[in-house]
Amino acid sequence: MSHEHVSNTKRIWFVFALLSVVTTVEVILGILKPESLELTHFVGLNLLNWIFYILTIFKAYYIVWAFMHMEGEKSNLRWSVVSPVIFLVLYLLFILLTEGHYIYGVFKDSTIKWNFLT
Repeated sequence: MSHEHVSNTKRIWFVFALLSVVTTVEVILGILKPESLELTHFVGLNLLNWIFYILTIFKAYYIVWAFMHMEGEKSNLRWSVVSPVIFLVLYLLFILLTEGHYIYGVFKDSTIKWNFLT
């Protein structure tokens, strides 16, 4: 049996370009911090943070999809890899929002100051 070698150069460049564009958008948004996105809140966070989370999850999913060759696998295997990650990300986001809100409340309503140096 002989296996034919298929060049994936075009695909590699496409993945590189796509991930570069998403990263560039993240960096530009991080530098500019548009007030319309920063001052608008949705479910406890401003829209700019939600955009960062969504773009980061997209990049992570696409890296797994492209470089770990998940697109060629059966649906059951893909879901067995992706579903624990989705659960973990949602769980960590829940902990982040819950604990962040608690810590904010502690510093806001007490005599403890935000500036730890004084």
